[in-house]
Amino acid sequence: MAPDASARHYSAVAILLHWASALGVLALIGMGLTMTHAGLSPMRLFPLYQWHKSVGITVLILTGLRLAWRLAHRPPPYPAGMPARERRAAGAAHGLLYGLLVGLPLTGWAVVSLSPFNIPTVLYGLVPWPHLPLAPLLADPAAAEGLIKALHAYGAWFLTALLVLHVVAALRHHLILRDGVLWRMLPVRPGATRTKTLESTR
Repeated sequence: MAPDASARHYSAVAILLHWASALGVLALIGMGLTMTHAGLSPMRLFPLYQWHKSVGITVLILTGLRLAWRLAHRPPPYPAGMPARERRAAGAAHGLLYGLLVGLPLTGWAVVSLSPFNIPTVLYGLVPWPHLPLAPLLADPAAAEGLIKALHAYGAWFLTALLVLHVVAALRHHLILRDGVLWRMLPVRPGATRTKTLESTR
């Protein structure tokens, strides 16, 4: 079955921001698991924490750009035959993803800002990044740090589960429904691929 005609492509900017964010999130998950479960020495943990903070702030900035771009550019519509309940579920999942992509970097930033160690953040070893001025606003900064740290950790697991669901849904659309949804976020379109193949055989 040919891809649904209504499954138009996302813009090049939207695709670039999406895949840059995806790579950043995967890197953050990998670094987070390594930091919490690999039993590394403090000397090896320090640079990993700095990289984790750097990539986290980058993902926060990319998410802001994605939201701004999405507000200014209407995304392609869902396939015409997609049931209403699936549209609602997809919309809710995207909303949760955006919320986590903003909330998790902010909670991580808050944890760093409330840490009693007061370790400075230097993005990629080049750009100093300020702490949030939270401690003077809180009666018990240490308790707040523990709570926000737990929210950050549970949120990271929730994001991981949501990403797995996102990938499974995309593969279902591509392999089972064959409605062209996955192609909308890929830099190569199926028609362009076939054209290149035909040209290479001439």
